[in-house]
Amino acid sequence: MATNCLHITNGNSLTDYLRELDFTEDILTWQEMLCEGPTIPKIDSEDFFNLRSEFLKEYYDIEVDSKELQKELSKLDNTEAYTEINLWFEYDLFCHINLLGVINLLHQKNIKKPLYLICSGRVKGEKSLKALAELNPEQLKTHYENKVLLTQDDIDLAIALWRTYCGKDHNILKPYIVTNSSFKYMSNCLKAHLKRFPHQQSGLNVLEDNILRLVRDNDIKSEHHLLGYSLNYQGYYGYGDTQLKRLINKLSIFFEKSENQLTLNRKGHEALLRHYNYAQEVNNDMTYGGVKRLDFQFSVTQNKLIKKL
Repeated sequence: MATNCLHITNGNSLTDYLRELDFTEDILTWQEMLCEGPTIPKIDSEDFFNLRSEFLKEYYDIEVDSKELQKELSKLDNTEAYTEINLWFEYDLFCHINLLGVINLLHQKNIKKPLYLICSGRVKGEKSLKALAELNPEQLKTHYENKVLLTQDDIDLAIALWRTYCGKDHNILKPYIVTNSSFKYMSNCLKAHLKRFPHQQSGLNVLEDNILRLVRDNDIKSEHHLLGYSLNYQGYYGYGDTQLKRLINKLSIFFEKSENQLTLNRKGHEALLRHYNYAQEVNNDMTYGGVKRLDFQFSVTQNKLIKKL
């Protein structure tokens, strides 16, 4: 029996790449960033759309094109002809939270088609983790040929993780870190997520701390130069330009700027030494799913989130 599949990709870059490689089947391009901002469990709802639209406008001045969005999502309204659905998502937290959202949307729409995951990350012969659009054509086709059929246990896990992410206690995610599944990078992403909350001593999360270290340890010429470093050295987060620009702007209280140099000021060095908690001063008031970031701190000694008193 011939296959008629639907591809769901993690963005326009990959969609365009697949078209260049003569993937002729239908493609739904997912363009959300569910790793930031408030979410509710029911994705297929007006409340979810309004919540996300308000967040993207307020924090990133992004106007959601409702017509374009509905056009993309309408591809899920008539899935009877599809024999399978291929999910193209990467190793990082950005992609994995989106992946959870997509799987839950399919579940909420009662779409019961075989789901295959094509996930990039470690590639034989490559030193660094690779995004899908960074793979050469041969590597990408190999990934597709080796796609992984998600089991019902995998789907149930994705449903449980999404509900927990939309909930008020993200410590409930901890047991899932050691859960075996077809999502081989999920454990790393969950650990990375918990460390997005302020460190109990410095008030900075891992990404913010890393940005300050990049300034301290490298010859950084400008904030734009710092953005390039931050994009390349962020581990399992997968943040884009817009997100990292916002973080760098929040951290500007720690920088000394000259015409051709960006260095740490005294506060910056104190933050890295964890002499003072700067969470309120930085005021990175992001929401992650159902939890406000500043309501919790990450305790390294207890390896969990502590509710801020």
